[in-house]
Amino acid sequence: MDQMKRFAIYYAPEPGPFTDAAAAWLGWDLAQGAPTLQPAPDLPRPLAEVTAEPRKYGFHGTLKPPFRLADGVTAAALAQATARLAASLAPLKLPGLQMVNLEGFLALTPMGDTAALQDLAAEVVRNLDPYRAALTSAEIARRRPERLTPRQRDLLATYGYPYVMEQFQFHLTLSGPLGDDETAVTAAAAHHFAGVIPAPFHIRDICLCGEDAAGRFHLLHRYALSA
Repeated sequence: MDQMKRFAIYYAPEPGPFTDAAAAWLGWDLAQGAPTLQPAPDLPRPLAEVTAEPRKYGFHGTLKPPFRLADGVTAAALAQATARLAASLAPLKLPGLQMVNLEGFLALTPMGDTAALQDLAAEVVRNLDPYRAALTSAEIARRRPERLTPRQRDLLATYGYPYVMEQFQFHLTLSGPLGDDETAVTAAAAHHFAGVIPAPFHIRDICLCGEDAAGRFHLLHRYALSA
C-alpha cells in the first residue's frame, strides 16, 4: 500500500454480476488490479478507445477525489482513519441507477433523493482532508481555475477539488467524451448491463483505493458503513 502514489475514497460495488459487468466494460478490474477482456460491440470505434479515460480509475463513484498524502502521513494512518470514519456512517439505500449523458460522457447516476448521499460524501471529504497534501501550483493550474465559479475556486483551495460539497454529483463513469457515437455507445452499454444494474441501489461500504506507478487504481480496503 505504501508504494501507491495517490489515494482516493470511492464507492465500489460489492462482488457480483454488476461488478463483473462493469469491470468487463471498462477493461480494468478495480478489486483484482488487473485488466479484463472487454466485449466487442458494434461501435464506430473500439470499446477500448471509448473507455480509455475511465479505465485507469476502475468502476467507481468518487467520494473523496484522488490526493497525495501530506508530509508525515502514512498509508496505514489513512487506512485507520477511513475505518473509523466508516464506522461512524450509516449505509444508504436509493431506488436505483439510471444511465445518462453527463456533460458529454456516459454515466450511471442515482435516482431519487440524493441528499443523504451528498451528506455522506461531504463527511468523507471533510474528515479525511487532514491527510491530504496541499496542491502544487501545477496541480492547481491543471484544474483551470479561470473556468471555475468563485465557489468552485474556494473549494479547490480548501479541499483540493472544485466539485465537492454542494457542487458534488455522484456518478459511475462508463465512457470518455462522446461524439457522434453517443447513441451507439449508450445502446451497447444498455445491452451489456441489462439485468445487472441494482434496484434498489445500496451503499453499504466505502473503499480506500490507491494509484500505482503506472497510473492504475486498485481497491485496497473495503470498510463497512456500520453506524
